[in-house]
Amino acid sequence: MNFPIRVLFSWLLLFACLRTTAATPVHIWEMQELTFTAVNTYKNPYTDVTVWIELTGPGFKKRIYGFWDGGNTFRVRLVATTAGDWTWKSGSTPNDPGLSGKTSSFTAVEWSQKEKLDNPLRRGFLRTSPNNHALNFADGTPYLAIGDTWFSMGANRFKWYDDEVKRPIGPKAGFKDYVRYRKAQGYNWVSMIAAYPNWKTDDSSYILVVADSVKTTLRSAWEEFGTNSAKNMDNEGGRPFLFPGKVPGYENYFPDMERLNPEYFKYIDRKVAYLNANGIIPFMEATRRDASLLWFKYYRWPDSYSRFLQYFYSRYQAYNTVLSPVHLDIIDKTVSPGDFVTSIKDVEKRFGPLPFENLLSANANPSTLENWGEDSWVTLHQTGNQREHNNYWYLTEIYNLKNPKPALNGEPYYSGYKDNRGKDGVNYTRGADGGTEHDNEIVRSGIYGSFLSGGLAGHVYGAEGIWGGDIEPAAPIHMWDAFKWRSAAEMQYLKTFAFSIGRRYQELVPLADLVSPNKTHDILSYEGWAYCARTPDKNIFMVYFEKGCPKSEIRGCKLNSVYSAQWFNPRNGSWINVGDGQLVSGKTGIIKLPPLPSETDWGLKLIYKGERDIHIAYQEYGFVRDSLSTRIFRRLLTLPVAGSILALVIVAWLIRRRRNSKAA
Repeated sequence: MNFPIRVLFSWLLLFACLRTTAATPVHIWEMQELTFTAVNTYKNPYTDVTVWIELTGPGFKKRIYGFWDGGNTFRVRLVATTAGDWTWKSGSTPNDPGLSGKTSSFTAVEWSQKEKLDNPLRRGFLRTSPNNHALNFADGTPYLAIGDTWFSMGANRFKWYDDEVKRPIGPKAGFKDYVRYRKAQGYNWVSMIAAYPNWKTDDSSYILVVADSVKTTLRSAWEEFGTNSAKNMDNEGGRPFLFPGKVPGYENYFPDMERLNPEYFKYIDRKVAYLNANGIIPFMEATRRDASLLWFKYYRWPDSYSRFLQYFYSRYQAYNTVLSPVHLDIIDKTVSPGDFVTSIKDVEKRFGPLPFENLLSANANPSTLENWGEDSWVTLHQTGNQREHNNYWYLTEIYNLKNPKPALNGEPYYSGYKDNRGKDGVNYTRGADGGTEHDNEIVRSGIYGSFLSGGLAGHVYGAEGIWGGDIEPAAPIHMWDAFKWRSAAEMQYLKTFAFSIGRRYQELVPLADLVSPNKTHDILSYEGWAYCARTPDKNIFMVYFEKGCPKSEIRGCKLNSVYSAQWFNPRNGSWINVGDGQLVSGKTGIIKLPPLPSETDWGLKLIYKGERDIHIAYQEYGFVRDSLSTRIFRRLLTLPVAGSILALVIVAWLIRRRRNSKAA
């Protein structure tokens, strides 16, 4: 096809597309896609061409960048953030007649209330709450993340079927089946990693280093069980980058990071769209940290990594997503957090902030705050990878910042967590077998302990077998079995707990010391600790007791006051009255609690009712006192001399009794 005909064809195709777009009103917060066909030919369109539109609408005027999608095809994805009339004009560098100078307009309309009830994501992208501690949709409706961990979602491990046949959760289950299953359990968030460019099942170990002087990490992967090699993270489109690569001697192990494969990402697109259509927000991380060292060493940094980040953002920013520049699960076998910042800032300098203001976060160890500081690029903080209850404090640290941001625990204890991969695995021993009540208790510690420690953005569940997408015959736990564990079904009750006080859960202040006692000496555990959060007006207390907590008291209440009181059962989301349904504080603002309903974990809710009436005899729970003889005995034992004398008397009496018994 000669040049003039190609230009004419491109114009006609675009005109037909624009007529359709202009004629049909679109909904706000619904991804729209514009397709452009380049007239010129480029050696590497991924690195050589930049395309964009100038988008203008009510209260909105920004440049929206697009991405190369294979061949001569470029796309720009956008959303209208408010109802009204919108216009756009395209541009490109270098100037290409198929990409630049195109214009069109469209009208955006609101969703109906019924449509919003059908899919809450129609309320808009996530925003921080006014107090910067929780999350709302763009229309102000509260959003509490109830999340699951599907790191390998983009790979074939989560099979895609074009049909809508419902398959049972088992070896033949597909991506849609898992989405339907979790949606029915109340999930609205899924964590995934978009690209594992350096992972594949081959003739080398899943832990692979280059034979240079510093033994640079090529990959630090998860094991493809039964092979001792890396997990295969391909999908129907292949792998995210093409081979051969540029690392001398390892051209078939580490790809060319300058030659991206759009076909791979097309198969992720449909999964992201399906999640959004079902009311689920994907938390998408661009790639995992173990690809960074050779990327840094053999390609221009930050330019090469920045290019990929901008591609990733442009491709997914018009979906309802939370985005991340890196999965930084451990600070090992990776470039430094500061090196990633260099690239993150480079993207913002060259392309500006994300135009639709998607929140930016990362799965970071032990927290995004510890790695990048208070006033960084992060707009949604996360903690994770440090699992035991002593680490929930990282959420409290974030909460108490001068300039706080919402936070959640993005990688707590995984249900059934072991990660038994020999010397290269974690071989975790502080957990329990998945599917057991002990394991469920540990998971609940993470859920409620994190929430009441300041994780008001929600919580992300994870399970052995699912986080790694384990489908291999030799895998110790298959993901379809782990999906059915009770611990996952219990996640939905966090929403029951939080929303029992309406949107006021967003006002809760983490104050664990309002429960006394609240800690044991065992910091690497999930038992014996208690957590409390209170509204600033002292009207609402939300409390959680791990298994093994003793009888306690709540302090910091309003003086001489009556509170409605209910126990919360995190196993089934039910509430039962504490005694007659109310507790009273004394003249020092302390409420004595009765024993927990059973010897396992429980929640508690206190809501202020008013001042106590001096004419009413309220039921009160003091600490049970020992008998007089027992108190005297214990007192004597605290006195060194008296205790020694008493001990000798008891021993002498026992000896005499034994002799008399023998004589008889």
